[in-house]
Amino acid sequence: MIDIRMASAADAAEIRDIYAPFVTDTAITFEYDVPTVEEFEKRITGTLKLFPYLVAEVDGRVVGYAYASRFKARAAYDWAVETTVYVRREFDGRGIGKALYARLEELLARQNVTNVNACITFPNPESIAFHKHLGYKDAAHFTKCGYKMGKWWDMVWLEKFIGEHNNPPKPFVPITELM
Repeated sequence: MIDIRMASAADAAEIRDIYAPFVTDTAITFEYDVPTVEEFEKRITGTLKLFPYLVAEVDGRVVGYAYASRFKARAAYDWAVETTVYVRREFDGRGIGKALYARLEELLARQNVTNVNACITFPNPESIAFHKHLGYKDAAHFTKCGYKMGKWWDMVWLEKFIGEHNNPPKPFVPITELM
């Protein structure tokens, strides 16, 4: 059974362990160096000031995580976020990413977020198929904008609407006010 809960700084080491091989072995993330546990603690606590940061556990072990972050810093973007999800490779295909995103989108909708956006290194057919299966649509394709592992990589953005685009929009609600 998959248990989804809000992350805390105490999860930083396990989250780092999930993320590390994506940094060292792939261009899925454009980071070159694996962040320290302390850096992950800061990232988690910083995210939780405004947005959900979730972990998925199986038998008490953190096997995946997902969070939202600002799409852009300007106030007009308050209703749009960037989503991120990572799952331990040995747990791929077990519905963990889908469960994380379902809970993430539920919380974001309660925050009055309307648009969720995913930034994906291209090519990455698995991630693109995963997001499209969840209802994301193509939004943008940027050519050779990231350099990693001796190669230039494209980047694509996919988007999904999870709320009504009211005029005026309902105010954004920080996650701290929901929890």
